Amino acid sequence: MTVETKPATSARRADGSAGDADYGRIGQGYASFRQPEPAIAALIEAALGPARAILNVGAGAGSYEPRGRDVTAVEPSASMRAQRPADIAVAIDATAEKLPFGDGAFDASMTTFSVHQWQDLDAGLREMRRVTRGPVAILSCDPALVEAFWLSDYAPQVLATEARRYPSLDRMATVLGGEVEIVPVPIPLACVDGFNEAYYGRPESFLDPRARSACSAWSFVSDDDNAVSIERLRQDLESGVWDARHGALRSRPSFDGSLRLLIARP
Repeated sequence: MTVETKPATSARRADGSAGDADYGRIGQGYASFRQPEPAIAALIEAALGPARAILNVGAGAGSYEPRGRDVTAVEPSASMRAQRPADIAVAIDATAEKLPFGDGAFDASMTTFSVHQWQDLDAGLREMRRVTRGPVAILSCDPALVEAFWLSDYAPQVLATEARRYPSLDRMATVLGGEVEIVPVPIPLACVDGFNEAYYGRPESFLDPRARSACSAWSFVSDDDNAVSIERLRQDLESGVWDARHGALRSRPSFDGSLRLLIARP
C-alpha cells in the first residue's frame, strides 16, 4: 500500500486550524466562493440515506450539511467556524483524530474536501467509523486523476500539490472497512462550489485571487510562481490560445474530473 506524503505540520495553528493549510490566513473569504453545489449536495444526501443524527467532520463553513436533520459539526479552525450561517449548528472545536463522542453516537457521518487536511488520516477515519452506526460519506478527489486537468498546463505545482495531499481512495476504503462504494461526481458548468475543477469551463475565474485563495493548494506554492502561472493563463486567454485548446469546455454541461464520493457502509 502506498502511503501519501504531505507538507509537514505542527500542532494546531493560531486560529485552531489542525491540518496542513492555515485557514486563519487563507480562509477569510472562503464561504463566498465555496457554496454548496446542489447537484453534489443531492448525491451526499442520497449517500446518507434516512439518517437523522449526522456528524460532519472538518465541517468548515457548513457546505453540504443537510438541512432538516440533526447535524453535529466539528471544525477546528475559528475563522471557518465564524463563517457558518446563522441557520445551522454552531460547530464544535475538535479534530477528526479525537472526536468527543461515544461509540455509535450518530446514524451517519460525512466529510467534504477535508480528509487531505488531517494530520493523521487513518486515526480520523477510524474515529468516524467508531462514532457512526451507519454510512460514512466522504467527498474527496482521486489523486491519480488530479493532474489530468488542463490547469496543469499553467499551474503544475498547484495540481501536483493537490495530487500529493489527497489520500488514495483505496486506502480510505481499507481503513473504513465494510461495504465501500466509490461514485464519480460530475461537476456542473456553473458549479457554485469553487474548487479548482469547478472552473473547468470558466478559466477567467482563476484570475481572481480570492477564488484561488479558496482553493488551499495555491497557498503551498510561492506567490512568485503563482503570479507566473496566472500571467501565462491571462496571456493565453487574451490571445485565444486557451480557447483553441479547451474552448469546447465552455459549453460542456458537466465535467468528469477527479471528484469522487466514497460511501462506506458497515
